[in-house]
Amino acid sequence: KHKKEKSMIDKFCAYLTKKIRKEMPEVDDERAEVIMYGLQNIIGELPKGIIILLIAYFLGIFDLTLIAVLIIAPYRCVSGGVHMKTHIGCIIYTLILYSGSALLGKYVVLTGITKYISAVTVWIFCMTMIKLYAPADTENVPILRKKERKQKKIVSYIILTVEMISAFFIGDTVISGIIIFGDFIQTVTITRFAFKITDNKYGHEVYANNT
Repeated sequence: KHKKEKSMIDKFCAYLTKKIRKEMPEVDDERAEVIMYGLQNIIGELPKGIIILLIAYFLGIFDLTLIAVLIIAPYRCVSGGVHMKTHIGCIIYTLILYSGSALLGKYVVLTGITKYISAVTVWIFCMTMIKLYAPADTENVPILRKKERKQKKIVSYIILTVEMISAFFIGDTVISGIIIFGDFIQTVTITRFAFKITDNKYGHEVYANNT
């Protein structure tokens, strides 16, 4: 069923991409691939996003989940991470990442020296994992160009550091907690341990071994 739904989405996105190229002849094959990938993400993720936000609403953390998405998603975009192979797995994983971070930020209150020690500890851990694994690509979307990998690694360092500094100075303990817990959970998803237990493989390693 999952493959059938994916195939339908792929066909619809291919149709839209073809229409775009017809209207915009200047779009070459490389740009068309980027457009196709973007459409697949938007259309494929929309139903999942609605389900997750509905669950967050019934849990009473709708606003906090949205804040968690705004904080974590930019970091995830550049650092990468595991991808689940089923819709249910993907929904559960995304709930843990965003709503889980929101719940931890709400109920595990980090104040004073505890907040500072937590932020510094998480920052050191995340910086180390970024150096080792980011960008953590998958077989489906490998990142093979060295320049792109270097750029995403650098941006991962920057986003993480800016967010951790923000957690230091933000007076709202819930938001600072979401930053600390959210960035920690996201960073765990790029590790070799996370890839192993979710049956993922790093895309650049797979394709490097096949060349």
